[in-house]
Amino acid sequence: MEVQQFHYDNKIVQKFIYATLIWGIVGMLVGLLLAFMFLFPNITDGISWLSFGRLRPLHTNAVIFAFVGNAMFAGVYYSTQRLLKARMFSNALSNFNFWGWQAIIVAAAITLPLGYSTSKEYAELEWPIDIAIALVWVAFGWNFIGTMLKRRQRHLYVAIWFYLATIVTVAVLHIFNSLELPVSALKSYSVYAGVQDALVQWWYGHNAVAFFLTTPFLGLMYYFVPKAANRPVYSYRLSIVHFWSLIFIYIWAGPHHLLYSSLPDWAQNLGVAFSVMLIAPSWGGMINGLLTLRGAWDKVRTDPTLKFMVVAITGYGMATFEGPMLSLKNVNAIAHFSDWIIAHVHVGALAWNGFLTFGMIYWLVPKMFKTRLHSIPMANFHFWIGTLGIILYALPMYVAGFTQALMWKDFNPDGTLVYGNFLETVTQIMPMYWMRAIGGSLYIVGFIVMLYNIVITVRQGSKVEDELAEAPALSRVSRRRTAGETYHTWLERRPIQLTILATVAILIGGVVQIIPTILVKSNIPTITSVKPYTPLELEGRDLYIREGCVGCHSQMIRPFRSEVERYGEYAKAGEFVYDHPFLWGSKRTGPDLLRIGGKYSDNWHLNHMYDPQSTSSGSIMPAYQWLVLDEHDRSAAESKMRAMVSLGVPYTEEDITNATASMDAQALQIEKNLYSDPEFVKSYEADKKYAVENGLDFVEMRDREIVALIAYLQRLGTDIKVQDPDNLLTENK
Repeated sequence: MEVQQFHYDNKIVQKFIYATLIWGIVGMLVGLLLAFMFLFPNITDGISWLSFGRLRPLHTNAVIFAFVGNAMFAGVYYSTQRLLKARMFSNALSNFNFWGWQAIIVAAAITLPLGYSTSKEYAELEWPIDIAIALVWVAFGWNFIGTMLKRRQRHLYVAIWFYLATIVTVAVLHIFNSLELPVSALKSYSVYAGVQDALVQWWYGHNAVAFFLTTPFLGLMYYFVPKAANRPVYSYRLSIVHFWSLIFIYIWAGPHHLLYSSLPDWAQNLGVAFSVMLIAPSWGGMINGLLTLRGAWDKVRTDPTLKFMVVAITGYGMATFEGPMLSLKNVNAIAHFSDWIIAHVHVGALAWNGFLTFGMIYWLVPKMFKTRLHSIPMANFHFWIGTLGIILYALPMYVAGFTQALMWKDFNPDGTLVYGNFLETVTQIMPMYWMRAIGGSLYIVGFIVMLYNIVITVRQGSKVEDELAEAPALSRVSRRRTAGETYHTWLERRPIQLTILATVAILIGGVVQIIPTILVKSNIPTITSVKPYTPLELEGRDLYIREGCVGCHSQMIRPFRSEVERYGEYAKAGEFVYDHPFLWGSKRTGPDLLRIGGKYSDNWHLNHMYDPQSTSSGSIMPAYQWLVLDEHDRSAAESKMRAMVSLGVPYTEEDITNATASMDAQALQIEKNLYSDPEFVKSYEADKKYAVENGLDFVEMRDREIVALIAYLQRLGTDIKVQDPDNLLTENK
């Protein structure tokens, strides 16, 4: 049998490890800043690009796609070459994958703080960056599949199955969720509206967690845990059941993020049913990972790599038990919109993704640099302080979530809310926010210790960028099943068939849920009184998106007595038919805004945005002073309206032609309303006089951004007549 010599490409793995460490510390420091902004809301006062609403998506994107994404690529590139006994198919594609991905991260780091955002969770990046993501991901997939086809290993190991499912599913999710209509170079509108947009977004959002944060890391678990423990995987059969059941069931679970919302009940119930089923394959994978360590527990006590991996797998088990539990309607009614969800996602991110990444790096770096880890005690310190950080982060957030839910739903004997002022529920949980900041700080201290440890390890080692290896050439693979060969064993040597079957498995759930919601118009009943936004309101909505207001405020009143009493009539599907994108939100740091229109005066809104504590004592909302001071650019209003027409919003040609006049008239009326406050008039006239005397440009109030935002906020929830609910709905014909 011919034995061939070749070289593994370690250079690409090293690049991704360096990127993982750099972006990881950056993303987590941004998260720590956000945690302290809950305690000191005006810590970045007056700096628009450091406001909470703009930094929150930067943090989530940096941790998910920069830190976890680069770690995934590092692990996949290292393990794939060794599992397939082949160098990666193309050095050029490997480098395009690396530099393209870093360019995307840099683009996100620039555009998100500048306010260029679609507002869709984990998919906030604008359309040119979305296209770049698709191109880089295709290059990654091409490189991976090309390596499979030139492999020297006949059978595809379980880790390869998970990598394949990741590549296929992420491509499908990203493309369909990112379908948007560009208005300009950095502005677009989702092609979906309201309920449809919500379903597609959380089909993507939940499965971004499933197929970007979970399936590739399960592949890494199946490779690195046996390697680090020097033990075989506990059960081959369990890995088969784990893989196929997980990828089939996971794709159905997205609607559990939309329980008690305006999504049709049948879709919600499907999401619940499959979410509950999801616990079986998830725990099957956890059991397979932990039992792989049987007979190696003495090594776990002394090897920090295995300690990180044990806690990572345990964190995966906890998160995947909690996920199905949170999908139960009675539990979701309590947890949704609260800090319980923040605790849940961070157990997954910090323990599962973070600790598995740390364990992988501690194992990989000494191997690739032909040396020993610089300091085992430092790695152990990292493990213990990181574990303590996770506990101090998660436990207070669970307590905060339970506290919020109980206070939000508490009634007096006379039927009134005990805590009618939302701020009462915020001030009660401030100690838990302090604990979260301390826990996050400890986690980052551990990360910094690891960074130092790895840098010294690299310096004392020798860089091997092309590692010599040899393996027998793979003879022609028979297309037929051999005698005694199981179907799955045959499938493991047929990568094309395996890919096709995995694709079919993940498409079934998406097709069943999404196509009826999008194509069957009668599933979304209309409301005759709901009209498109005026040009100024549409501009104000875009400012609301730019500032990331949806990160703290929901626009979805669920049909609970407590929510109807607090906010007003529960949300109807037909209210959102012109919302591109939907803005239901997923967290209530502040109150719901669906019925905010007309509740407060225009002056209140202006003062609230300029100095939130002046209108709401004890508020942790940061100031948005630039909205009150900056001139509003309305030059793209007509283009935006034409884009909306293309998406089905019934603006007439006359509406578009008269957009400027309409905006001027509505803005002038809001300016007049603001003049009703003598204090405003006094301050405004003083500013105007100062500008004139000093030859400075003065922006009339009617031309400022705050006016457009006020127009949007005052519109919210005013289309329907709550006192006449029986005549609201008419079926589409």
